[in-house]
Amino acid sequence: MGMARSTGLGHSVFIDFDGTIAPLDTTDLLLERFADPAWHDVEELWRSGAIGSRECLARQVDLVRATPAEMDAFVAGIEIDPGLPGFVALCRAHGMRATVVSDGLDRTVGSVLARYGIDVPFVANHLEWIGGDRWRLTFPHARGDCRALSGNCKCQFAEAATGSRRILVGDGRSDFCIAERVDMVLAKGSLVAHCRKSGLPHFAFAQFDEATSLLAAWLEAGRQPDDNNFVHTDE
Repeated sequence: MGMARSTGLGHSVFIDFDGTIAPLDTTDLLLERFADPAWHDVEELWRSGAIGSRECLARQVDLVRATPAEMDAFVAGIEIDPGLPGFVALCRAHGMRATVVSDGLDRTVGSVLARYGIDVPFVANHLEWIGGDRWRLTFPHARGDCRALSGNCKCQFAEAATGSRRILVGDGRSDFCIAERVDMVLAKGSLVAHCRKSGLPHFAFAQFDEATSLLAAWLEAGRQPDDNNFVHTDE
């Protein structure tokens, strides 16, 4: 007997922001625009594993010099994947709870979602203006036991989710840990390779329109992805 059709009712969907909702990493773009070039050295320390993303982001934001007006003008130019509204509409139609979970900056995430009329809750690191052109980053969603030492430990949201299934939509390193704690992943970027290597159930996608179609088909079929129905759009 096959698996019963999944209505989606009660499912939790966690959506990454940088590289997923916003096709580019908006924090890197901000640093390129406003930070001392030494931010690249800090980035290399993170990539080598010498520091966690929390310390990396805090040190990089300390190097930013931008007035609030300059910051807001920059954020106003950030675009999103045009297929996101349709994806969110599918989630709502099936009674799924969508939340944006980002290890980026709340000032960016909140402003961009509001500008596009995407009315979903979000959690991110807190960017605080401390006067002049100086900023500080704080981490209201950090956890001391986070393996990746992330600013925003995404795993906690998957662990706390109630309901039948947990679904992740993401693209990179900040999504690796949570990908191991959900029932299905819609993956792009380096998250695809991580899911393959770790044997995690996933579909690969490139654009949100495609992610919407994949999720709709998964809900209709009521099955997990397997080796026969992966969609390798990254190749």
